[in-house]
Amino acid sequence: MIEILQWSTLAVCGALAAARIPSARRGENRLLFGILLLMTVAILLSMRAPYVAIDQVLGGRNLANLILRFIIFGAILLVGIRVARAFGARRALTLITGRAGAVALAIAGVAVIVTFLFMDTAGSSAGLEAIAAQDARNAMLVEYYGAAGRLYPSYVALVLLPATIGVLRSRLPALIRTAALLLSVGAVAIALSLLFPMIPPGLGILRFIVNYTAILCYVLGLALIWMAKLRAHPSPRNRRPDPAATAPD
Repeated sequence: MIEILQWSTLAVCGALAAARIPSARRGENRLLFGILLLMTVAILLSMRAPYVAIDQVLGGRNLANLILRFIIFGAILLVGIRVARAFGARRALTLITGRAGAVALAIAGVAVIVTFLFMDTAGSSAGLEAIAAQDARNAMLVEYYGAAGRLYPSYVALVLLPATIGVLRSRLPALIRTAALLLSVGAVAIALSLLFPMIPPGLGILRFIVNYTAILCYVLGLALIWMAKLRAHPSPRNRRPDPAATAPD
């Protein structure tokens, strides 16, 4: 189940990122390409084999996990900017890119780094499962580390939620409202991740379901916004010629 979630989400993100390469090379909506690329790398680093291989190159002390946290921070920041701009949510954009957003990012970043440094991180372990199993101290620190890593994504998700719900209630085209629905579900899923410490060990799969639901909803929601933009403003290459303009005199 977990591997199916990982591979299917990786396939979706990778395919969408690849589809955006030609447009990104032309300078069109590079922000979306950046989001999809970061999401793809984040999923890759969440998978056991790629994670261990990369972390071994970095010294085998789980630096790959620390890098993963900041890749997620970067991706969610770009998601917040993209969604806020797309929906005209000025307050959300200010809360993400202004002082409040900078403080939230700084607090989460410092908390992640500090808890990581206090852990005994020797030995590459995807998800830090082996680190948490070493002793009670490391298990506690891994929980704190995970909680710190969820702070900033949850902040951005909750900031965006009023804007996406507002669009969902509007009379905008169905494609935009469907995107808003997916983004709202993704935001709720990220906010629910704050409750992970309350999930019993036997139901640990729920963490993966919530995480990958959030990623898929965000990525698909952004893809629908992209499609809606293409419909409203087709690029010159995709624009159909005007029969009246090409008809002979």
